[in-house]
Amino acid sequence: MTKKRKKIPAKLKAKIALEALKGDRTLAKIASDYEVHPNQITKWKKQLLEGAADVFTGTRAKTEQDWEVEKEKLFAHIGQLQYENNWVKKKLGLDD
Repeated sequence: MTKKRKKIPAKLKAKIALEALKGDRTLAKIASDYEVHPNQITKWKKQLLEGAADVFTGTRAKTEQDWEVEKEKLFAHIGQLQYENNWVKKKLGLDD
């Protein structure tokens, strides 16, 4: 029988990684408190350190809202191109 993977929210991952960075408690203690493997905490800690500079440079990943705005713009552009394409076909007598 297979065991289901636990999905850990990003905020909790950040909290755990910060605790590991502080060094107040051992990795084993943090891992047992949150029921996470110590190797996973080490990976999250490394990701936090690598991505920390992005917070100050403004090159963070796009938010979900940014993606939605971008998607709507693209759909509008696709609609405009389809309209223009149909108009050109009509004018050239290529209607199917």
